[in-house]
Amino acid sequence: MKRVAVYCGSATPADPRYLEDARAVGTTLAKRGIGVVYGGGRLGLMGAIADAALAAGGEVIGVIPQALVDAEVAHSGLTELHVVGGMHERKAKFTDLSDGFVTIPGGTGTMDELWEALSWAQLGYHAKPVGLLNSAGYYDHLIAFWEKMAEVGFLRAQHRDLLIVGDTLDALLAGMSAHVPTQPIVRMAMSDL
Repeated sequence: MKRVAVYCGSATPADPRYLEDARAVGTTLAKRGIGVVYGGGRLGLMGAIADAALAAGGEVIGVIPQALVDAEVAHSGLTELHVVGGMHERKAKFTDLSDGFVTIPGGTGTMDELWEALSWAQLGYHAKPVGLLNSAGYYDHLIAFWEKMAEVGFLRAQHRDLLIVGDTLDALLAGMSAHVPTQPIVRMAMSDL
């Protein structure tokens, strides 16, 4: 992977572990020669990842809607900053610019980005690995929900491994590197649907 989209929060939680983990992600990706594509903001975990990756000599590409530029939350020191019209265009640009997706802790915007990356993989719009870094157990309940979807039958067996989970970035990147694309829905027989 030459570049990964990193999905994360623009907030700064009180627990310092999340900010520390975000910085570690930025630094590690840069040291591995993996470029960061992210939301283009300067605040919260977003800003921490960007600043850490830049400080480690990494490439950092931001993709931000014009409304957030107007709100003065854009990071001004990136390798590149793409200003787009809205969130749909932003997520499409993330997919175009990256070779995979890493989600670290965040809120509703982060969840929107993660679920769209998974949905697009399931449908066959991309065949890129979708990773979830479960920092400090933050995503334990989401992982349980993913398993519940499979147990009940809303997540096909062919797609169960679309979500690659790691408790450490090293484990997550290893899992993403070993990713084998699954059979997308658009190529499945009617009897498998």
